[in-house]
Amino acid sequence: MNQKRAARLPLVGIPCDVTQNGLHSFQGVGEKYIHAAAHGAGAMPLLLPAFGDSDDLKDLSTLYSADEIAERIDGLYLTGSPSNVHPDNYAGAPPLPGTMEDRQRDSLTLQLIRACVAQSVPILAICRGFQELNVALGGSLHARVHELEGHHDHREDKQLDRDGQYAPSHIVHFPPQGLFHQLVGENSYQVNSLHSQGIDRLAEALKVEARAEDGLVEAVSKIDSSSWVVGVQWHPEWQYQSNPLSVALFKAFGEQMRKTV
Repeated sequence: MNQKRAARLPLVGIPCDVTQNGLHSFQGVGEKYIHAAAHGAGAMPLLLPAFGDSDDLKDLSTLYSADEIAERIDGLYLTGSPSNVHPDNYAGAPPLPGTMEDRQRDSLTLQLIRACVAQSVPILAICRGFQELNVALGGSLHARVHELEGHHDHREDKQLDRDGQYAPSHIVHFPPQGLFHQLVGENSYQVNSLHSQGIDRLAEALKVEARAEDGLVEAVSKIDSSSWVVGVQWHPEWQYQSNPLSVALFKAFGEQMRKTV
């Protein structure tokens, strides 16, 4: 292996959202996620198209497998999205009318998570990605946390500007000696909150790393000799460089990916 090859940036796969613009479907990833992956984790972002049940892609759905993708990337980065994980994936109740869905993304991410866990590819999952992680490993979701007795409304205030929506809005508590306690030396932290879905039944393979004050699981992990898998319900990518916990989280993700290069 030549020196240039040996020193290459780790390749981080980022599954795309599928959105409709006029008569056409578009695939893409929010710029803030790409920025945090490239500069916060020190990785080369690779956007992964979600081949699935689409008129444009129906003949390409088996172009490559999740196992093949996992073999070629050094990390998997699952982003947030306005869409919900479809309840068919965890035997949930049918979605309410008007619920945003992205079944093409579901068809890629749920398989890819399992393939990356099997192949020891590091994973960082955020918001929708956090929910996908739990579902892929056998857990289930609440579709509308704000309607649950005893739970807070974790949705963003859509009357605010973007800075206001992504501002810290509630505290999460870390278990002693857990991952986030190790990263920042704190027992609790202020985080933002922009979600309606949340974890109901936790996947058996995952460990709770943070809870909101209403008891909702806000961070999970699967870290052992063959895995580095971390998911958070909040948005650490937002202005990550000014948040010590976010800086530490993306740095840790980058370090894990470089171990696989």
